[in-house]
Amino acid sequence: MIVKVTSAAVIGIDSYPVDVEVDISQGLPQFSTVGLPDVAVRESKDRIKAAIKNSGYAFPSNHVTVNLAPADIKKEGTGFDLPIAVGILTAEGVIESNGLQDYILIGELSLDGGLKGVGGVLSAAFKAKELGIRGVIVPRENAPEAAMVDAVNVFPVDTLPDVVEFLRGALEIPPFQMNIADIFTKSLDYPFDFSEINGQEQAKRALEVAAAGRHNILMIGPPGSGKTMLAQRLITILPELTFEEAVETTKIYSVAGLLDRKETIIGARPFRAPHHTISDVGLVGGGQSPRPGEISLAHQGVLFLDELPEFRKNVLEALRQPLENGQITITRSSYKATYPANFMLVAAMNPCPCGYYGDQRRACRCSAPQIRQYQSRISGPLMDRIDIHIEVPSVQYRDLTKPSSGESSARIKDRIHEAILRQNKRFSHTKTLFNARMSDRQIRQYCKIDDESQKLLEMAVDKLGLSARAYTRILKVARTIADLEQEDHIRSSHIAEAIQYRNLDRKLI
Repeated sequence: MIVKVTSAAVIGIDSYPVDVEVDISQGLPQFSTVGLPDVAVRESKDRIKAAIKNSGYAFPSNHVTVNLAPADIKKEGTGFDLPIAVGILTAEGVIESNGLQDYILIGELSLDGGLKGVGGVLSAAFKAKELGIRGVIVPRENAPEAAMVDAVNVFPVDTLPDVVEFLRGALEIPPFQMNIADIFTKSLDYPFDFSEINGQEQAKRALEVAAAGRHNILMIGPPGSGKTMLAQRLITILPELTFEEAVETTKIYSVAGLLDRKETIIGARPFRAPHHTISDVGLVGGGQSPRPGEISLAHQGVLFLDELPEFRKNVLEALRQPLENGQITITRSSYKATYPANFMLVAAMNPCPCGYYGDQRRACRCSAPQIRQYQSRISGPLMDRIDIHIEVPSVQYRDLTKPSSGESSARIKDRIHEAILRQNKRFSHTKTLFNARMSDRQIRQYCKIDDESQKLLEMAVDKLGLSARAYTRILKVARTIADLEQEDHIRSSHIAEAIQYRNLDRKLI
């Protein structure tokens, strides 16, 4: 008897259905799995055999063949344990095959028949909704994650016998329910605020501009000047995630196996700060079994690269494509996986190896060649993709000791919200969302400047030797500054401020 059970697997962050076909035939006792299984899937036979026996059921002593279709795509992970076990028990007559087509089954089995959580369940629940399948049967710890999808019943189970009794109709399991609004509210309780930062008014203004237009930003300053503190507070002034953005971000964390089972949804914008020793695979994703990297985990949030010149050159150069396209595609011989990577890049660096070049309080110990070599570790093409370069000087003692009087994150966020509303109206009939993503045609349409601004920009380009890409970055940033001031037209003051955010080009390129 051939039994078919529906499960799901993941490519990129999206799921596709997998038919788990089980056939038990006469012959020597053998358990074979076909359909391009990886090591974890091949090893499932020992887990499944022990789980079935320890749950009180008889394991067949005949030839068991399991086919995972479509057979031309590699199957990975431990989520096929449960559907294979259910297929075997159905072929043995323990479960009736009627009704199996109404569910997608996913879960890893322990040797005693218990069920453990797996990654990618959220994507599987969306696939169930798309296919019109009645519900999904998942381990209890995955239930809150799957319950984010409406119109799909999620049945949480703890053990293999629970699944058997549920499918036989002897056990009633109520669909799992959750309140997504409460989770969003708890996620937005940030432990820090912009009002806690004394001094650094220019840097705070630059971060406000960056957040309003989703511009990438580089902060340069000596150790202890507050670069990391500023970067950490950037997410407190970004607008809240929409439900669609939260679901897409949660899919990435689910696939990567990093989703907090208690929170179930990523309700706040991610802030990722990988160490400078990270590999290119760790940053952009990949590996023998491709997984999302840090740039995808920072999707819809902030990727903070501290000590930027200390990252390996091949790692930094790998950022160039996702910075332009907002996604990363990883190709393997049998399939291609695409991960979203629409993040804000916030980078920080010292001006020289010792960190005190240009500092007014401490002398720099580096020679001119050492400084040039250190700064040249960041390529010109990568620097051109960073819209704003800002100096973050050492904080004066009087600023450190005075009572905090800066604006709160909430007030700054209100201004940013108004600027984003203007951008939404401007780009309402296009795929563009923010000024930083404007195309050349949109720049010509929305970034028109008067003669005075033209002369100012021409003088700056000639003096600093800016590239063509840097020229367009200045116009984009100026457009964002005008939006923050609720201005329809870009004025010379907006251009002047935008040029100030590129005044490090001469030193770094």
